[in-house]
Amino acid sequence: MTEMFRDKVDVALTVNGEPVEARVPAGQHMIDFLRLDLGLTGAHASCEHGVCGACTIRVDGVSVRGCLMLAAQADGAEVWTVEGLTDTAAITDLQDAFVTRNALQCGFCTPGMLVAAEELLSAGGTPSRAEIREHLSGNYCRCTGYEAIVDAVESVAKARAGKGDA
Repeated sequence: MTEMFRDKVDVALTVNGEPVEARVPAGQHMIDFLRLDLGLTGAHASCEHGVCGACTIRVDGVSVRGCLMLAAQADGAEVWTVEGLTDTAAITDLQDAFVTRNALQCGFCTPGMLVAAEELLSAGGTPSRAEIREHLSGNYCRCTGYEAIVDAVESVAKARAGKGDA
């Protein structure tokens, strides 16, 4: 075991609205802390280079790649995962729209897509299809071809703005 992983850091943060205190290896990535230590397996560890977006979580209101952030960096932060956003019903309309529009197939990318889409929609307004595509451009999907995903996000944006149905 390298020295980096022997060193431990105390962290206190809020995860999905619940206070969490832990002693984590200094080099442990946030995605591993969430999945292995807290059992929150919605976000996936995939490329481990911040490219695919499967590990997308929300930290202090901003979508981040859990594979690029160290758990120690989350000390004092408010962290939301797809599980927390689901439990609070913050993304129920998005989840329903993904199902209705067939915007998911294997489902591997879906948690990251939902977290990223919610970040965009929580800013308010009705983003254009180009803005939706741009915002989700860091989240890869190898199954759907993105058209259905953009359709789902657009329908929720319009419904939230009172301009249509999800």
